Amino acid sequence: MPLKRKNYLTISKSGQHEIVIKKSRFICSFTRTKTVEEAQAFIAKISKKYHDANHNTYAYTIGLNDDQVKASDNGEPSGTAGIPELKALQLMKLKNVTAVVTRYFGGTKLGAGGLIRAYSNSITEAAQNIGVVKCVMQQRIEFSIPYNRLDEVNHYLEESKILIANQAYTTDVTIQIFLDLEQIPQIEEDLTNLLSGKVEFKKLDQRFNEIPITDFNFHEQ
Repeated sequence: MPLKRKNYLTISKSGQHEIVIKKSRFICSFTRTKTVEEAQAFIAKISKKYHDANHNTYAYTIGLNDDQVKASDNGEPSGTAGIPELKALQLMKLKNVTAVVTRYFGGTKLGAGGLIRAYSNSITEAAQNIGVVKCVMQQRIEFSIPYNRLDEVNHYLEESKILIANQAYTTDVTIQIFLDLEQIPQIEEDLTNLLSGKVEFKKLDQRFNEIPITDFNFHEQ
């Protein structure tokens, strides 16, 4: 029996976001990384780009169970940068990501508490600004219907917020949809009832599809 693959959250793409606190610039650089080697390469790249900065702190989490994590304060007081960044990543439940927060000191010391908030907020604001997606394991399902049932089927799919992969128009209309694995029985039952039993479903491939997260209520994802 194949292992069930977990859904997870990650950033939508690589990107940067800057905040300024008491004239100190905090530049958060984000990317997706699936291995420690990819994480290290990204950290080295950003650190080289901002080689004149006061600090290039970082945190990464690899694996859907946070299998490999690491954080660095890069010269900031111990526990005020890397760990708050890592905790922010874990609080948002982001997986397979690396973040480097670059600081250009503005002349005013923030204190330990101020630094912790600044580095943590830099991560959170950057993730929200860049965008977060939910990677959902879905099954591609194919079925065919007569043309005169297309409008009602499309209406049902739209109302149910089901992703249509493809529609092909030949003798009948062949529709491919993506369903969450736990959705399959109910959706197939609904469509069977809608079409009075005159439908057959064919399971095709499974894949992760990325669904944008807009409410940022990470605890409920």
